[in-house]
Amino acid sequence: MKKIIAVFLSVLLVCCTAACSAPESANGKKITVCLDWTPNTNHTGLYVALAKGYYADAGLDVTLVQPPENGATQACAAGQAQFAVDAQDTLAPAFSADTPLGVTAVAALVQHNTSGILSKAEQGMDRPAGLEGKTYLTWDSPTELAIMENIVTNDGGDWSKVTRIPNTVTEEAQDVNVNPDHAIWVFYGWGGINAQVNSIDTDFFFFKDLNPVFDYYTPVLIANNDFLANDPQTAKDFLQATELGYLYAAENPDEAAQILIDGDETHSLSGSEALVKASQKYLSEQYVSDAPAWGYIAPERWDGFYAWLYAQALVGKELPAGTGYSNDYLPQ
Repeated sequence: MKKIIAVFLSVLLVCCTAACSAPESANGKKITVCLDWTPNTNHTGLYVALAKGYYADAGLDVTLVQPPENGATQACAAGQAQFAVDAQDTLAPAFSADTPLGVTAVAALVQHNTSGILSKAEQGMDRPAGLEGKTYLTWDSPTELAIMENIVTNDGGDWSKVTRIPNTVTEEAQDVNVNPDHAIWVFYGWGGINAQVNSIDTDFFFFKDLNPVFDYYTPVLIANNDFLANDPQTAKDFLQATELGYLYAAENPDEAAQILIDGDETHSLSGSEALVKASQKYLSEQYVSDAPAWGYIAPERWDGFYAWLYAQALVGKELPAGTGYSNDYLPQ
C-alpha cells in the first residue's frame, strides 16, 4: 500500500482519559482506532466489525480516524487513540529510542509480508540482480535501503550500480509501464493487483521469498500500554470483535469490499471500486493464511527481524526477544 502523504486535517482524534482507559458512552466504552493511511483493504476487518455491529455487541463505541501529522503511533502512545495501525519495521525506532514509546503490537492484520519489487515485464528485473543498471524509486529509508542492498548483493548484483531517485509515485503499475527502467517497492495486494486490474504486464518478486528474515509483520494493530494495563478486558473484547470482522472479510470478500467502500469517509476509494474488490479478494486469503489463528504474531519472525536490524546497526540498541508485541490479548 502507498503511504498517503496528505493528511486529512479535518478529521480530529478523539482524546481519551489521562490514563488512557476506555470511557463510557451511551453506546458503550469509547474506543478510537487511528489508521496508518487512508482506508484500504488492510483495514477492511475494522470496517466490517463496525458495520456488522460486532463492536456494539461487545459493548464498544468504536471510531476509526485518520492519522495526525506526527503519525498514528505517536497518537496512540500519547493516549489520543487506544489502538492504531503501523508496521513492524517502522515501529523499530519507537522501541529503540532512549525513551521508548508506550505501545505494543497486539495483532497482525496480514500474516506475511506481501511487499516486493514491481517492474515492467521482460525488462530483466524479475530478480534482484536485474536492477543493476536500472532505476529504483526510493523513500531513502535506512531500513528500506539496507533490505534492497541485501537482496541485490545476495543475488550477485552490484547495488552501487542501481540508480536511485525519489519515490513520489502513487500509481506504480502505470509508472513502470511508461518508464520501463523503473523498479518500485509495492505491496502486492494493492500495487500488484492494480497492474492486473489495468492489464499492465509486470514482473514482481517478494522479499520474503528471498530472505526469510524479511517476512516481518506489516501491518499490525498496536495498542497504548497504559490502556492495556488499565483495561485489559476491553482490549480483549475489542480484538475479539475485530477478529470477527476480519474472518467475515476472509469469507465474504465482495461484500466486505463494498462495506469498506461505503464506510470510507475520506472518499479516497471513489472511482477505484474494481481495484478495491480485486485487492480484497487477494487479501482475504492473507489475513490468516497459515497462522494458527487470526492476529497471531510468531515470536521467531518478529524477534528475528529485530535481531537483523540490530546486526545492521539500523537501530540504536539491541531489542531483546519479546520486545514490542504480545499475543496475550488475542481471542483464546
